[in-house]
Order: sequence, then structure tokens, then C-alpha cells
Amino acid sequence: MNNYTAYNGVSVPKLIYGTAWKKEKTAHLVQLAVSTGFTAIDTANQIIHYDEALVGEALQELRCRGIKRGTLFLQTKFTPVAGQGYRAPYDDSLDIANQVRQSFESSLEHLHTSYLDSYLLHGPYSQVGMGVEDWEVWAAIEEIYRSGRVKMIGISNVNSRQLRELCSKVQIKPMVVQNRCFSCLGWDRKVRKVCREHKIIYQGFSLLTANREVLSHHDVQMIAGRLGTSPAEIIFRFALAKKMLLLTGTTSQQHMQKDLRVEGLELSGDEIELIERISLG
Repeated sequence: MNNYTAYNGVSVPKLIYGTAWKKEKTAHLVQLAVSTGFTAIDTANQIIHYDEALVGEALQELRCRGIKRGTLFLQTKFTPVAGQGYRAPYDDSLDIANQVRQSFESSLEHLHTSYLDSYLLHGPYSQVGMGVEDWEVWAAIEEIYRSGRVKMIGISNVNSRQLRELCSKVQIKPMVVQNRCFSCLGWDRKVRKVCREHKIIYQGFSLLTANREVLSHHDVQMIAGRLGTSPAEIIFRFALAKKMLLLTGTTSQQHMQKDLRVEGLELSGDEIELIERISLG
């Protein structure tokens, strides 16, 4: 599977293995994913939903098998206090800039690395526009980027208004956006439009779990039957056709193998348009 290229020239795999909610199975599943062919891993320094330290344990074991750090793309996130479930991996009495710095250093330690390939704000503090705290976080993330210890920076769980505001006011625009992608919202059409305008890579997550009605739709089932594959792979192939980067968190090696081969599926232009219209009525 070919890579995408960020506007700053960094190459990014089109498929990332996500480690949310894997708990004690995290290390095993990361090793399985990489052994199966994944070259990119997504995690977060958020104890309530991720175990970043177990991702690091898996990476150490993989290095012992000869898989070098430079062959893998590692992405993690700074999660604000409100999203930490009262178990923040940093001192939440610090000012926000130092919370970001402390969380970043903690991530490097967890992942046993001196640099990250991608570092994201896990989600804005504000629900509508960008608030004071968001600008403080972004300034701290820009500082880390300038230090050379991260190759890309971005934001997750963001709406189109927030993304436009961010791009219009910051010194360094995000290179990546990671969002839950709902078909009922046109597959996050508004955010993807902003991404295209600013040459930002769009990462879609929950493409399957957020769109079960599309997976069971008659037309998607028919397309899957024509290609001898599953509706899940059809949705992933559709997402690639729309220039999305895919996140998958499957625990099945068979599904991992299928996901890695999805770019080889051939959808017609009419089929791509049909899938895009399904949940829009």
C-alpha cells in the first residue's frame, strides 16, 4: 500500500493500527499488527482508553526481532485533563504549556523513543470555536515541532469551524486531522473540505463501527459480492478513494491481512458515488 505525503514532505502510511481499548492485550496486538505488515501505530497518553506503555513494550520486543524504530510510524496524543478520567499522566496543577511538555516527555519514555512521527491534540477544550486553552496547547505543540522531536503535528475530534479558525491563526498549520467519520454527515464532508484546502491529511476512525447501517445496506452488500470480499473492506476501499487515511483496530489477524490488501480492490466511479450518497437520503 502506497503512502500519503504531508504538506511538509513527511511520508505517512495510508493504514494505521489503532490501540484504543486494547487494555492488557495491547502489546500482543501491536506485535501481531506489525508482524502482519502494519508500519504505523496510533496511541494516546490517556490511561482511561489506551495503554501507551504497553505499546512501548511491544516496540521493544519488535526491536529485539530486528524491526528498527525508523521503519515504524508512531503517532500519539496530548489529552486534556477533562478527557483523562481523573488519571492524568502529567501534573494537572501545571499551566497548560507545561502539561503538554510533561505529557510529551512521558510519551517518549513510554514508547522508548527520542522522537515521534506525529503528535496530536486529542480534542479541543471548546465545543464550538477554539478557546484560550486550545491556543495555549497549540503553541506548546508548535514549540515541540520546532525542536525537531516530532515530524508532524495535528488535531483530533475537531469540527470544520474549529479547523478553519486554527488554520487561519496559527504559525504552523496541522499536517493531520483525525476524526470519527460518520456517513450521515457525508463522511465528515465539511472537515475533509477544509483539509483539502489546506493540504492536511485526513485520518478517519470508526469507519465501520460508526456506520453499521452502511455495512448492511443492500448496495454495499452487492458490491462486496461482486468483488468477493466483505462490506467492511468495501467501506475501507471507498475511504481510500476519498483520500482518507484509515485507522483500524481489529484484533483479528485475518482482518488485518484483508485490510492491508484493500487498496487492490477496484471500485467504479459510480460505486464510489453510490456509497457516498447512501446515508444522505
